[in-house]
Amino acid sequence: MGPSSTRGGGEDISPGTTLVVAILASFIAFLDGSIVTIALPAISAELGGGVGTQQWVLDAYLLTLGSFILLAGSLADSFGHVRVLRVGLVLFGIGSVACALAPITGVLIGSRVVQGLGAALLVPGSLALISAAFPGERRGAAIGTWTAWTSTAFIVAPLLGGILVDSLGWRFIFGINVLPILLALALTRHSRGRGLATGAPIDGIGAALTACGLAGAVYALIEQQNLGWGHPAVFTTLAVGLGCLVAFIWWERRAPTPMLPTALFRIRNFRNGNLATAAIYAGVSLGPLVVVLYLQEVAGFSATLAGLATLPVAVTSLLLSRVFGGLAGKHGPRFFMAFGPAVAAVGFLLMLATSSEFTFAWQVLPGLLVYGIGLSITVTPLTTAVLGSVPLSEAGIGSAINNAVARISGLIAIAFLGTITGASIATPGFHVAVVVTAACFAVGSLVAAIGIENQLVDPASIPAAAKANCSDRPATGAVTT
Repeated sequence: MGPSSTRGGGEDISPGTTLVVAILASFIAFLDGSIVTIALPAISAELGGGVGTQQWVLDAYLLTLGSFILLAGSLADSFGHVRVLRVGLVLFGIGSVACALAPITGVLIGSRVVQGLGAALLVPGSLALISAAFPGERRGAAIGTWTAWTSTAFIVAPLLGGILVDSLGWRFIFGINVLPILLALALTRHSRGRGLATGAPIDGIGAALTACGLAGAVYALIEQQNLGWGHPAVFTTLAVGLGCLVAFIWWERRAPTPMLPTALFRIRNFRNGNLATAAIYAGVSLGPLVVVLYLQEVAGFSATLAGLATLPVAVTSLLLSRVFGGLAGKHGPRFFMAFGPAVAAVGFLLMLATSSEFTFAWQVLPGLLVYGIGLSITVTPLTTAVLGSVPLSEAGIGSAINNAVARISGLIAIAFLGTITGASIATPGFHVAVVVTAACFAVGSLVAAIGIENQLVDPASIPAAAKANCSDRPATGAVTT
């Protein structure tokens, strides 16, 4: 057994190989989170279902991802990091192949559920693997390498997705996952996958209540568009879902090993930072999605051009987020957390200029650039404020909670899409959607301005793995921190 095993980190895998496996595993999850959005019009055109199909394709993935991502750390501790990562890779691979071959909408949605479950194990598992394999200063450098490589997914995914959809068809956006998954599995083939297994208890009840609660609420929000709020299937599932979510909070306050330590929410900046996260990432999930759909379904853009149109947001965010993160470290996060979402809101309001005589350069591009600047001002200060408010020993679970909040808020926002835009995307519905998106950012800005204490936190004092765990966000245009 090699040196990495004696540390308990690599579980029979060398540190270098561990880093490659971690990058491959997380890259496909990052890629999938952005690439699918570009393919939604092509998917619904072939399989039918309109906006409802598009909502379910996204939310089926986010549902299992948001429900189980908090369990990833506990599962890795209980069964071993490599073993859990391999399970995640297999699940994601099976889901990807099933998505690529799906003959009908129901199969595609079910396969996305499997993909989401696999993804819940990949990114946190990758970071846990790196943290265990690299000690001290080497850990920060390894996580920096991981972040640099996986950040490229946010740049290449929309354009790559567009090219694949236009040249080969939407099914290939899922098929491309197979090769990196097989490579990662091959690199871990000699591992026994037991090095860090501790047999720690798992909060299975909490996970089940979360999954049932979110599933019931999301089903009701999406299907009420067709069935109406008075339909038994809608109000029954909504009641059951809300009941499960209430039961989840009750259980987590009493569970011996809760996956959501509610005591952390007594900390002002953690509580209010997560409230701001919920509002801001509802906007981050809804707004760019509607823009991509509008560009293809109304403005007549190809998938490739729609993917290319999203690049200014990602590039702007990646170039500027570190700058504003440094400024927030010197001056405190509150101003940036309040000002950034307000700028993002203005960006979406600028898109109210869209009309039947569409011109991307004057009606959409300025808004996207302003939005990208607003996102850059917001993201790193938000992460710093939330993680800097909790004890260092709780930074890992704090980042997992913040990431789950971002995903779940995106899940709910997408579930409202049809209610906001109607059965299909058109210019009037697009205008309503950009106003709602701006309102989400405005709420996040207000929460930050009122609720965040301007504590000076050195970003370097926050564990690198915790910061990196907040980099995997649920929507096109999300950036790393």
